[in-house]
Order: sequence, then structure tokens, then C-alpha cells
Amino acid sequence: MLAETREAPNVFKQIFVEHWEGFKHVYPRYNTRYYDGLVDKMLGCGNPDKMGYLEYRCLQCGQGKHLVAMRCKSSLCLRCAKVYVDNWVAQVSTMLHEGVIYRHMVLTVPAVLRPPFYRNAHALLGPFMRSGARCLDDVFSHLSGKPLTGGYIVVVQTHGRNGQYNPHLHIIGTSGGLDKQAKEWVHLDYLPYPLLRKKWQWYVLTMLRHTVKTQEINRLVDLCYTRYPNGFVTNIQKGDVPSRYESLARYLAKYVVSPPISLRRIDRYDGHRVTYHYRSHKSERVEWESVDVYTFIGRMIQHTFAKGFKRIRYYGVQATKTFEKIKGLIHEAVAKVKGIVQGAIKIIARLTYRDRYQQSSGRDPLRCPHCHHEMGLWKIWHPKYGVVYDELEAIKQGKYGAGRA
Repeated sequence: MLAETREAPNVFKQIFVEHWEGFKHVYPRYNTRYYDGLVDKMLGCGNPDKMGYLEYRCLQCGQGKHLVAMRCKSSLCLRCAKVYVDNWVAQVSTMLHEGVIYRHMVLTVPAVLRPPFYRNAHALLGPFMRSGARCLDDVFSHLSGKPLTGGYIVVVQTHGRNGQYNPHLHIIGTSGGLDKQAKEWVHLDYLPYPLLRKKWQWYVLTMLRHTVKTQEINRLVDLCYTRYPNGFVTNIQKGDVPSRYESLARYLAKYVVSPPISLRRIDRYDGHRVTYHYRSHKSERVEWESVDVYTFIGRMIQHTFAKGFKRIRYYGVQATKTFEKIKGLIHEAVAKVKGIVQGAIKIIARLTYRDRYQQSSGRDPLRCPHCHHEMGLWKIWHPKYGVVYDELEAIKQGKYGAGRA
């Protein structure tokens, strides 16, 4: 019998199975082929009959078999989100410049701006991310008295801990920047909050005014300058965060690319209401919230992004197009600065399906349970294209004939 990876239905999927159609009628904004596709893929994830599969067999004894269902890769799928986090951690760990101190920075907007961000997400989120990088370059240059280019891995997150819409930026940013003209790295130990808050407010509100040219936005911009004279809330992790840089990407992953909720946080579902818990920013204690099922679905689906939107972007000396070209220059410039830790970054390997399976179960899924030889790929089946690889057919066609002669 095949050792399938077929999953039992979970409560998150059950909620969408029972209420997605009704939710779309109440909230027609989500009644589109795109959102239907996200939900359909999420519901079919783990089902080899719907998503396709890779079949492995032992080519030694012929008894060992293992079926791996293809993943949906939907941004709504909690299981695929876990894989996405692991892959993101591996990717980010290769994108940090050796010897440079990085900090975790959070740039927020007040509650009064959340509705226009929600209504105009397709137009605002990209410029919103660019504004964060430009703001920090401005702050660094202001403090040093010379033009500096920092490095920023910017992630836009649209949900708070309770799942409500709350757009903000998480940034893995350098503590200082490159003076390209002098080819020197300028390290900054301290970023004054008053300056950063005011600069961030100006960049966000200017971007809003230029992007959404309406009377309502102009009124909100003026209101924000009046209501928040000290600027918008920002947060910069103090000290070397974490103290060893090799865990920086893992430390941040749970904040920046994790889904709005996990299965373990859903405590109760009675067919009409969903109760879940979260750790409150204000109280720093676990709190519970019970909402009707349509509100719950809305809090989950509103955080999916339009097709093709990149929620992780790289700016300055972290820009992917110039990273390799500028890497040597950064290393040379940083070497001139005393006190910067060298060799602190550890490259984190990207986990495969086999690695993740072994971590969770303690068993190698591709090791034959009968003769303990490694199993080989036997067949690939796709629901749209059918069988795209068949080892048995290859054997019949004499693929291994030359090897036996």
C-alpha cells in the first residue's frame, strides 16, 4: 500500500468548505476567479488526486512505496506557509553582508489610515515598501552628513496578531550605509526616534497624497499631521539582534512571513463562530477573541496579495541585481571599520521535503522500510498534464538495455 501524504481535513479548511460560497455573496469584492482559485488550491492541498503526486519505489526489492502529494503553494494555505517560511529563512541568510550589523526595524501607520490602505492595497503597498527604504536612507544621510546607501530587506505585513487589517513594514536593515563616493562604510550606533518618526510620517503621507489623489486622502493627510505631531510609531530593536547573527533570519521569520493564524490557535468552531487566541501587543498576555465565521474568513482572505505581487523586496546594497557586484566593495569598506564583528553570518540550508519529513517524523520517507535502500522516483502525475514521467515505461522502452549489455 502506498505511504501517501494525504492529510485529514482540518478545522481551517472545514470553515472554508462550509462558508466560502456564502461569504462571497456577502462580500462581492472577493467573488472573483482569483480568490476562488486560492481557496480551491488550499482545499485540495495534500490531496494527490487533485494536486498531482510523485511516486517513489524501491528499485532493489520492489516492495517499498511512497507517494508525495504536490503542494498547492497558495498564500492562503497554512501548510504551504510553513514551507515558505523555511525557504525564506534560507534565502535571507545568503543575502546578508558579512561584517555588517543588521537590525530589525518596524514602521507602522496609524489606525486612521488603515481603511484607505485596505481599499487601495493594489496601488499603495508597492510605494509603501519603497517609502521605507527611502526614509531610512534619508535618516542615515542626515545623521552622517553625507549621502549614504543602506541595505534593506523589506517585508510588508498587513495583519496584526488578532488578524485585523494593519499594514506595516518589517525591515532587516543595515546599521549605517555605504558612502559610494569615498568607498567607505559608515556605521551608526544610534538612530534617534524623534527624527525617524517624523521622517517616516512625511514619506508615508507624501506617498499617499501622490498615489491616491482624492479629497478624502488630502483630508486624512492633514488630519495626521495635526493628530500626530511627533510622527508615526516606529520601532528599532536595540543592540545586536539577535546577539548572534546566524539566527537573525529565523528570529524574524515568525514575524514577517508567517500567516495570520496557525491551526493550534483556533480553539473552537461551532459552525457559526470561531474562537481563537493570540498574544496581545498591548497587554503582552494571551487573549481570546470570538467572531462570526464570515468575519474570520474575511480576516484571513484580506491578507492575500494580488497575483505577482512581491511582498519581500530588496533595496540599496541588498538589491538582488547588484548584490554580487557590490559584495566585494562592502567587504572592503567594512574591513576599514574597527569593532564590526566579522564572520558572524551562518548560511542556513534550504530544507527539502525529505528534510522536513525527517524533522517532523524522525523517519526518512525515501528509505525503503523493507530492505533499507534508497527509493527512486517512479512516476510523476499532474492533474492537467497527466503522467509526465514513468520509470516503468522507460524500462519497457529499453532505457537500461545498454547498461546490461
